[in-house]
Amino acid sequence: MSEDLAQRKPRAAQSLRDLQELGLIDSSITPELQAVADKYAIGLTPHIIEMIRAHGPNSPIARQYIPTHEELNVNERELEDPIGDLAHSPVPGIVHRYQDRVLLNVIKTCAVYCRFCFRRETVGPGTRGLDSAQLEVALRYIRQNSQIWEVILSGGDPLTLSNRRLSALLDELGRIDHIAVARFHTRVPAVAPERITDDLISALHSGPTTYIVIHINHPDELTKRVKDAIAQLTANGVPVLSQTVLLRTINDSAETLGRLFKQLAKARVKPYYLHHPDLAIGTQHFRLSIQEGQRIFSELRQKNSGLTLPQYVLDLPGGHGKVPISSSYIETKSGSQYKIKDSRGNSHSYIDT
Repeated sequence: MSEDLAQRKPRAAQSLRDLQELGLIDSSITPELQAVADKYAIGLTPHIIEMIRAHGPNSPIARQYIPTHEELNVNERELEDPIGDLAHSPVPGIVHRYQDRVLLNVIKTCAVYCRFCFRRETVGPGTRGLDSAQLEVALRYIRQNSQIWEVILSGGDPLTLSNRRLSALLDELGRIDHIAVARFHTRVPAVAPERITDDLISALHSGPTTYIVIHINHPDELTKRVKDAIAQLTANGVPVLSQTVLLRTINDSAETLGRLFKQLAKARVKPYYLHHPDLAIGTQHFRLSIQEGQRIFSELRQKNSGLTLPQYVLDLPGGHGKVPISSSYIETKSGSQYKIKDSRGNSHSYIDT
């Protein structure tokens, strides 16, 4: 990389040509790589470009965002809708899989595009979020279903909406008596920390109690700017949790995940979910077996405080929801007698009264 290029202030990247000009991929764009770019969106923020320059083009940061020809390798078990959203979508923008909460997908664009995304078939430039009429239908569905207690805003990334639209949407949700919580699933604090401003936080306080769940996968992502953005949220009464995807070559060790979760806890972020990777098309190179994941999580449990441990879950294909998949600590049961493993893997007898 030239000295001039290294010193140039980065801009957002949305194409292979952008990545090439920024020195983030080799000078030649192969037909295979072009085929990937034609099918799946590319997006890197200036913050992520700075991170890749700091850590290198083969770093865990880079591998999350820079496309590779491996995405053309399709496993026959992979699915366009790997967690079955469509089976639980009564109206556009709504996924109602669990009784007391719904997913509301207002927007289909993101600040960045992860190479392992389980919605990679449906997001990106050129896709359409909800128009005003469709949003009203979605809100009407929420109003008419009084068992809904929580609205989870996902997408696309909901924090890419303008403050005005966020405030208006939360104000509408706040007018619905049975809605107590609005939960945002977002990459933004970790990939565009400058987005976390007083005006945004004011918008987030426009309706129900707001929780932020940030998607973050590697301890190198927790830069000072990211920690400052998180601190701005928590200091202003916005609780922050995290979700992480278990990914081969990125965070597939108890040591890496342990560092991430401890740093998050120190930053007042509760690790919430560790997702086993979904069966999204073209993502086989990121996936581990469940057995490998259980081994890693078991080691995590042995060596780290429970405060730092998320729930290790698999989102079942077909829309059947999330299930915990950490190794069972109850080995056998006979009547009231149990064999139970401790955190070190040793077995003990226990009699239930």
